[in-house]
Amino acid sequence: MIRFTLRQLEYFVAVGEAGSITVAAGRVNVSSPSISTAISQLETEFGMPLFVRQHAQGLSLTQAGRVLMDQARAVLREADRLVDLAGDISGQVRGPIMVGCMLTFAQVVLPALRKDFTDSFPEVRFSQSEYDANDLVSALRRAEIDVALAYDLVVPPDLTFIPLIEMPPFVLIPADHPLADRVEIDVEELRSLPMVLLDLPQSADYFLSFFQDKGIKPEISERSRDIAVVRSLVANGFGYSIANLRPLNGMSPDGKSLKFIPLAGNLRPLKMGLLMPPHAETTHVVRSFLEFAQSWVRDGFSPGGVPREISGPLASPAVAEKAKTAPPES
Repeated sequence: MIRFTLRQLEYFVAVGEAGSITVAAGRVNVSSPSISTAISQLETEFGMPLFVRQHAQGLSLTQAGRVLMDQARAVLREADRLVDLAGDISGQVRGPIMVGCMLTFAQVVLPALRKDFTDSFPEVRFSQSEYDANDLVSALRRAEIDVALAYDLVVPPDLTFIPLIEMPPFVLIPADHPLADRVEIDVEELRSLPMVLLDLPQSADYFLSFFQDKGIKPEISERSRDIAVVRSLVANGFGYSIANLRPLNGMSPDGKSLKFIPLAGNLRPLKMGLLMPPHAETTHVVRSFLEFAQSWVRDGFSPGGVPREISGPLASPAVAEKAKTAPPES
């Protein structure tokens, strides 16, 4: 007879991942004593300690605990598949989905997509995580997430990418910059200017490739892994930057005006899309999310008061500006 529950396994995995009962309690939204009791009951049932208690460093898994946690994760995944299978049979979209997103656009895209999806399918348990490009791929391979919103910078052969929208590059400069009135800017014109580089894996290589293709070495004056910090550095005169996604209000986080000017030439745009393992679409919830995300982008992603016909904030700056100034249709 099985004398432990899926809930106890969930608490065990949460503590193993967090290394702390207090942190795990916050993640699963229960009290610390409840988690402590569940862990003690599991240790009694299994007849072995699962954690080493270290007062200063928290809890660390024993060797047996590491082996059992891997199996506990597998049991929980299979339990979730039962819920998904029941939804598939009944025609309902229900059960868990874990969605990852790249740090560079998570704040603009994921919360709005999540709200619209869960409003349409209220029985879905949606969880989200944000990563840089390399960690996103690792999370997919470890089955920590089911699907990810990502760029097509590097698509490993063991993963599948479904493109959603193209995002051409633009130059980000202060509103009072000498080039601020330009319709577009050539890479050659940036040769001697200081650059603020968004220094994330794969993203940095993509931005620097525009210069390498022309045999130019950019003058990198500042680096940051945070897109908000990059925008503020640019707005405060520390240099220009290159990006593919603009904030809706055209401002830096500290309230200064920015300009977003297309980068001239036949340059490769980024594609934002859905990245997943080949087996991801076998679950009803994930299939429903993929279909919803594609229709959501086609219908026009438009938070923040941007006219819906512009294709939302993922449209290029030139398209958005044209749409703002165009006369109304008769």
